[in-house]
Amino acid sequence: MNQGILLYGPPAAGKDTVTAALAELDSRYVLFSRIKIGSGKSEGYRMGTPGQLAELERRGDLIYRNDRYGNTYVVDRPGLGLAMEGGCIPILHLGQVAGVEAVTAKYPAAWSTVLVWCSRGVTAVRSTSRGDRDTEARLAAWDATEQDLATNDHSAWDLRVDTEVSSPGDAAVLIDQLVRASV
Repeated sequence: MNQGILLYGPPAAGKDTVTAALAELDSRYVLFSRIKIGSGKSEGYRMGTPGQLAELERRGDLIYRNDRYGNTYVVDRPGLGLAMEGGCIPILHLGQVAGVEAVTAKYPAAWSTVLVWCSRGVTAVRSTSRGDRDTEARLAAWDATEQDLATNDHSAWDLRVDTEVSSPGDAAVLIDQLVRASV
């Protein structure tokens, strides 16, 4: 069965850094590039159009969609299929419990769910230090993530990682052990 990793957490919690550490550990780990419809950063995304979004919806290939920072982000069935080819293990970055639930319900695979966390203060420092121009929006997203966790009882995280105390390498080793145990 195909495998995948769902990293859930607020902005600047370390999802990118942990993903890079996982890829260094094992080349099968690859970032899943969601479709992004909008503007701004394009690295790590497959840029799309409203027409492509409508076509995915029409075909029933839209697994999850969220709107944030004035953009639309999409997890699509064909993209996941391609990402899993050759035994690759895609890593999806999600910021909503609804996204975790949609992917696990709508795409059959052995999903490892990981809550990647840091405090609001650390999000502010990391966002500023990496040059984000929208730190206030990211802090609002941190607040929304905290509220999302409080209102959605998704306590079945396979693993919780606090990136304020775990290094990216340590987090990657823990996630790798989780994935290997789920085979």
